[in-house]
Amino acid sequence: MADYSISLKPVYSRLADSLPAGVRLPSNWPSLSWHQVKTYEAISDPAIDVVFNTAITGDGKSFAAYLKPLVENCYAMGLYPTNELARDQEKQIQGYIQQLKSPYEPRVNRLSGADLEIYAENEGLRKSAAIDTRAGQSEILLSNPDIFHYLHQGAYLTDKDSPDKLWGKIDKYFNLLIFDEFHIFQAPQIASVLNTMLLIKHTNRQNKFLFLSATPNDQLIEKLEIAGFRCRHIDPLKEGKYQFPESADQGKQLIQTGWRQILRDVSLHFISLEPAFQASENWLKENSQLVLAHFQQYPGSKGAIILNSIAAVKRLTPFFKELFKPHGLVVGENTGLSGSQEKASSLEADLVLGTSTIDVGVDFKINFLIFESADAGNFIQRLGRLGRHEGYERNGEKVTFENFTAYALAPNFLIERLFLGDNAPLEAEETYNRPFFNNQIEDKYRKINNFEGYYGRWGAVQSLLLCSKLGHKTIKQQYKDSHLAFRKACEEVFKTKLWGVAEKVKQWKEEWQDLSGNKTGNPVAEDASSFRGSSSLQCGIYDLTEPNEADRFKTYDLPGILSNLEIEVITKAEFMRLLEQTADRLGQPIPKGRYEYSLAFMKLRAYRQERLNWKFTYTGDLLPVADAWKVQVLTGIQVWQPENYWINDINKRLKKQGLVSYALSKPVTEVRPRLRLPMHFQIYPISDNYSIHDAGAPYSIAFGQSALLVDTLAGWLKCNGGEIWIA
Repeated sequence: MADYSISLKPVYSRLADSLPAGVRLPSNWPSLSWHQVKTYEAISDPAIDVVFNTAITGDGKSFAAYLKPLVENCYAMGLYPTNELARDQEKQIQGYIQQLKSPYEPRVNRLSGADLEIYAENEGLRKSAAIDTRAGQSEILLSNPDIFHYLHQGAYLTDKDSPDKLWGKIDKYFNLLIFDEFHIFQAPQIASVLNTMLLIKHTNRQNKFLFLSATPNDQLIEKLEIAGFRCRHIDPLKEGKYQFPESADQGKQLIQTGWRQILRDVSLHFISLEPAFQASENWLKENSQLVLAHFQQYPGSKGAIILNSIAAVKRLTPFFKELFKPHGLVVGENTGLSGSQEKASSLEADLVLGTSTIDVGVDFKINFLIFESADAGNFIQRLGRLGRHEGYERNGEKVTFENFTAYALAPNFLIERLFLGDNAPLEAEETYNRPFFNNQIEDKYRKINNFEGYYGRWGAVQSLLLCSKLGHKTIKQQYKDSHLAFRKACEEVFKTKLWGVAEKVKQWKEEWQDLSGNKTGNPVAEDASSFRGSSSLQCGIYDLTEPNEADRFKTYDLPGILSNLEIEVITKAEFMRLLEQTADRLGQPIPKGRYEYSLAFMKLRAYRQERLNWKFTYTGDLLPVADAWKVQVLTGIQVWQPENYWINDINKRLKKQGLVSYALSKPVTEVRPRLRLPMHFQIYPISDNYSIHDAGAPYSIAFGQSALLVDTLAGWLKCNGGEIWIA
């Protein structure tokens, strides 16, 4: 196999010439970086509403965000896309407080959905009161944008409450709202944040908004400026505040002249693989001795293997544990199906295997990395976990890393584009700086759809909901002017009229009533106004492979279960009985709210060594459904997997379920690449009564929020007699 290896230069960040007035640092701190001072100044500037900090990963964006709350009377709410990242940030902020000896000693608390449920139950409070109380006990509150979204929608209130009962206090209390790692979100989440920011702006709040991301989101910036937000983009790279020295001597000179090293030099090896299921998993098993050899050659190393598939990590973790154990090396696991104790301990292991739960901003200390990726942003994000620290402490002693090595398990087409051909941008054994290299990855990797059309077609559905809340009888007079200003701003940002959106919402409701016979509910509007979409296919899992009893209660989507898990179907009553018995025996509460709408309940017995094939089926003719070219609520969807002994139990429940859907008359293998869909985009193969015995499913179907995203591509899909194409 050809060796495609390069070196990446270290990165040095410019220190500020002086500190902001009133800021004092410990004597052993070098200074603040240029971008940290500029961020502090921008947050303090009354002429700026929104700040974007796009410093390179590892350059202290989080410290820049919390410096003002640490040294001044400024209350902040940090919003993180994963609970794992919020937990990591809590630990970092507590460290900042100790090091800075902050005179304010801000109280720092976390609030996830599970935390909220347990806190409300323990204190005997409704969730709205629990949020209010928790916020009032915090100068820095770390939560997620989901809770932020729903509290502004009034989801935690009763019909008798004023819609501003919660956000009226929260928005006044927290001066600074911080959105971290925002680049991982898609158009629906960006639309949600836009709507909430517009609500805050036009209800006369004076909040500051700070977005932290290594890559700016042009869609968000453009729309904020349309809405009249005054934005400041802090970009150290553009301002020449990074240096990439050629040698160690040049690095020393930079340190002496006011620069700080933020990333170490990295040896990066590309491994060319066929883009097929389990290609990375098979390579890791075949080359496991290479992994072990690194730890033997460089004692004290810490490593990570980051993969796309939870099932692959679950299968590989026991394999590497057995391999590493005789050598006194500890292997940990960190995925969406890992228990909280396992996740916490995994970051202290010698080798951690994980998925996106550890690549999204979590700051762990490693010098060895193997990773696969789904697209350019994913590649750059995961590589950015390496080289951030020169070492770590073990038993009170400093361990210094000798080198930094990465293996990128990359699809063969990417390596061909990077290294082969007359105009290949990279050459093996050469050295490159990070910005140049990242630009080549972004240029040569497959492009992912940004769903720009979502804003105009679906973004204003939430605007309509918030408008109706502002018109509530309890606050109508108070927010009369705000109501009109908010409505106008939403129509400008989303380039649509809310009266037209109201007509559509009414139509969806009538169609749902005709289909279901229910006088309440509107599934399409509910998905459009949600943050991440509903999960109609989510199942409750009792994980028998989980060693920690309290962590055995989990959720997982049906498609992943069908492909990868060995399970036993149980009743909801049995599942909840197991949960209550476990909570009583351990003397600790276990959140149960997320299981309320689960499709089914199961015991997880093992992870399959090979993926099983399956497909959805529709009890009727799918052609007229696909030819309608619109989002529809469908019933009669089931699963075809003949060798599965328990599938009939699932199908009985699934068949009656109304699923927000978008059906296409093309197979998934064609739709995915042509529409440039993200790797984990929820679109699946489906057959109807006329094609159920075909070798391959001739139709594709997306559910929930994914159905809305597919709908935004309708202009492409309908061209040339229904042929799918990309502009």
